[in-house]
Amino acid sequence: MIAALGEATATPYFIYRLRNAMLSDATGRRILRDRPRISSKTLSMHYLRSLPANSVGRSYAAWLDREGVSPDTRDAVRYIDDEECAYVMQRYRECHDFTHAITGLPVILEGEIAVKAFEFANTLLPMTGLSLFAVTKLKPVQKARFFDIYLPWAIRNGTQAKETINVYWEEQLERDVDDLRAELGIEKPVDLREIRKKAMQGKNTEQDARERAGDSLGLN
Repeated sequence: MIAALGEATATPYFIYRLRNAMLSDATGRRILRDRPRISSKTLSMHYLRSLPANSVGRSYAAWLDREGVSPDTRDAVRYIDDEECAYVMQRYRECHDFTHAITGLPVILEGEIAVKAFEFANTLLPMTGLSLFAVTKLKPVQKARFFDIYLPWAIRNGTQAKETINVYWEEQLERDVDDLRAELGIEKPVDLREIRKKAMQGKNTEQDARERAGDSLGLN
């Protein structure tokens, strides 16, 4: 359902704009000519895990392993008639996890919204923008974190970065991920999982302190 809505809102203007962005870029044109696909059949996870720790491929594999995600979960495009534009949408979907991997943002709702905000600024695909309504599902502290940290990061980086649809990820696997981010103009955001971990530790510390105070007063 969501995938179908993404296709419906992308046509006729937005998917053509993205296709034209690829046609205007040398690497984008090669991608359109070669039409590579990203799946566990085209990418050897064993090979990716054997690459240097800070390589693009190893970062991608590590992110998939950490988040429990597979490259085989992307729906096939069904409702875009133009064959080339259908491939552009498919390519966007299959490259989505690479965006997660190079930014380090997790697949949890907070991280997904941040990635979608970046993608909207970078691709202008309407569905990525509509996904931002999911911010209403966040808890107050998570909303504050999104608006204070991740939305400004997404807008700044999404608009200033090179269009990620033109990255031939299959040719970047052995490259240092920091170098690729620098070339694309993407700043790595603050580690969301680390922020959440510290916040949870802070809550536990406060709870322990209250329990100790209760013990000292003979209340527990």
